[in-house]
Amino acid sequence: MRSTARILSMVAILAGAGMFRSARAEPTATARPNVLLIYTDDQPYKTVGCYPEAPGWVRTPNIDRLAASGIRFHRAYLGSWCMPSRATMLTGRLPHGIASMRMDGEYPGSTYDPARTPFWPAVARRQGYHTAQIGKWHTGTETGYGRDWDYQVVWNRPAHPDNAGRYYDDQVLAFNGQERRVSGYSTDHYTRWAVEYIRGAHRDAGKPWYLWLCYGAVHGPTLPAPRHRGTYAGQTVPIPADIFGPRPDKPAYLDTTQAWEPGPQGRPMMKSRAPRKGNFDKDEPGLDFQAWVQQVNECARAIDEGVGQLLDAVDQTGQRGNTLVVFTADQGFALGEHGLSMKVAPYDAAIASPLIVSQPGTLPRGKVCRQAVNSADLVATFCARTGITVPWVLHGHDLSPLLQDSETTAWAHPMLMENLGYHYGPETRAIPTGPALTENGGVPWWVLLRDGRFKYIRTLASGELEELYDLDADPEELHNLAIRPEHGARLATLRARTIAELRRTEAPFVDALPPVQSPGR
Repeated sequence: MRSTARILSMVAILAGAGMFRSARAEPTATARPNVLLIYTDDQPYKTVGCYPEAPGWVRTPNIDRLAASGIRFHRAYLGSWCMPSRATMLTGRLPHGIASMRMDGEYPGSTYDPARTPFWPAVARRQGYHTAQIGKWHTGTETGYGRDWDYQVVWNRPAHPDNAGRYYDDQVLAFNGQERRVSGYSTDHYTRWAVEYIRGAHRDAGKPWYLWLCYGAVHGPTLPAPRHRGTYAGQTVPIPADIFGPRPDKPAYLDTTQAWEPGPQGRPMMKSRAPRKGNFDKDEPGLDFQAWVQQVNECARAIDEGVGQLLDAVDQTGQRGNTLVVFTADQGFALGEHGLSMKVAPYDAAIASPLIVSQPGTLPRGKVCRQAVNSADLVATFCARTGITVPWVLHGHDLSPLLQDSETTAWAHPMLMENLGYHYGPETRAIPTGPALTENGGVPWWVLLRDGRFKYIRTLASGELEELYDLDADPEELHNLAIRPEHGARLATLRARTIAELRRTEAPFVDALPPVQSPGR
């Protein structure tokens, strides 16, 4: 626990850095709601049955039940990869505005200065909430127990790189700071501990609560629970149209991130490549594309069962009407689209997350919102609906107007997202060149803007193509409208809006954007 003097000192530091300004909010319900944030890992929206893009054979009845009781967002963008997604979820700020976060030591080693980078759950604790975090941690070796979290069961990957690949079994876990090794299927463990917390264990019954449940599934090595292995055997999906390329209207890096090659009878197979250290891989050279899609969806089944148990616990304890339940993922993961088997790239297949928000009796039921939103918006929404006031600027917008009326035309906020590799805050002032620009998976830094049906992408490599997609007409992002002269006016408008959002959020690199290539490539 910090002293009052320490807290005031921290506020002064951030105020001097321009990060702290008033971000006041009032609760929108008569009682301060609990918040249950269910956060999966690398889960494509195409693995959730209530999304129309999911194969017809996918079964996620419990997540679908949650969607039927609330609002499903057609697209949400929480991060380009694990660490920045979580950093934004803890601060409400995009990576370029997170002062001290950085990679440090052996991957996934990372660190931050809590005096310069405070997390909003610490503020929630001081303002009357009981806070808990269960599951995966990928945001610095220090996990915040006793400062940000009243209760924590954490798999701290940055602190134990030798254990960081153990997504499904044999994990080093810290229970309120006390470490021990735990065997057994992690998804089921995390669900059980979360259900115990919801039912009243390890918390003050007199306080509203916030629980951030961080599943490790479906991240590689993507192991389904034994009870689910083979349950989708023989099921197939259409092969993505550009799984092999060529892609002349897209940036050149997609040639080097190509993950698939033709196998027998032309079937897509995983390309051979050098093995990586540890057991992070979710795929193997020669793995059949259809088998891979089956495996990912089988792994998601334990998550769905967990969601059912969580909802039952909230219902059976009489807390459903006063609990805001959110289901989402840190980002998605491409399953062959654009030749990819990864996240990071700026296409919906690689990074878009499922997002469902539900609070029966307070929010409408069975609605779909087509506005694109991001993780900073979620933090702003949590603060608004709980009455938590953080003393720094949030980059997102309170989603309450969309939650109350998913079809409102009054929403005027374009959605900004970015990939800055392993860099945060002031380290992003200079855009790197050479290998440093593509340090994360071979994908260069980029920014994107969603404004209604259109997506604008600017790859931050000198002389690279811009991209513009009409996601209503071209949801698979196969046709880059930026190279067509008839779309020049729209391209210029979205380019300007992107720069305006970068300025609004005080992006350090906004005046260092490299030139783009003319459409005549």
